Amino acid sequence: MDLHSGGCLRGGVRYQARGPLREVIFCHCSQCRRQTGLYYAATSVAQADLTLLVDQPLRWFAASEFAERGFCGTCGSALFWRPRKAGHIAILAGSLDDPSALKAGYHICCEGRPAYYPVEGALPQYPHSAPGVAIDGV
Repeated sequence: MDLHSGGCLRGGVRYQARGPLREVIFCHCSQCRRQTGLYYAATSVAQADLTLLVDQPLRWFAASEFAERGFCGTCGSALFWRPRKAGHIAILAGSLDDPSALKAGYHICCEGRPAYYPVEGALPQYPHSAPGVAIDGV
């Protein structure tokens, strides 16, 4: 079984994800931009497949009615995004110790993306969410 480890900048929050990781979705919504400074690049696993090894001080912020954002309360590293009514949790790709196995998927919420950075390349781009995927698919 695949094991993927990761954590925050200072090491106070550490996790392990079991199984295959979903392709990376790049979210350009205003909340993701405000939290990270640019956009989210996140993979995902079932919540049951994520184990927190060290979680001091993991904090959760209810950024909307349907999702929470997990981050280190000390160094501020953005780590997770989880919808309240789904069985998966998004993991920021940059928080993985070894992200080399990740594959890029597509861009979402491109409609509100500011003009100061282009979205280039051949990946699909969607104004809101990908067809057939709820906005909570990050």
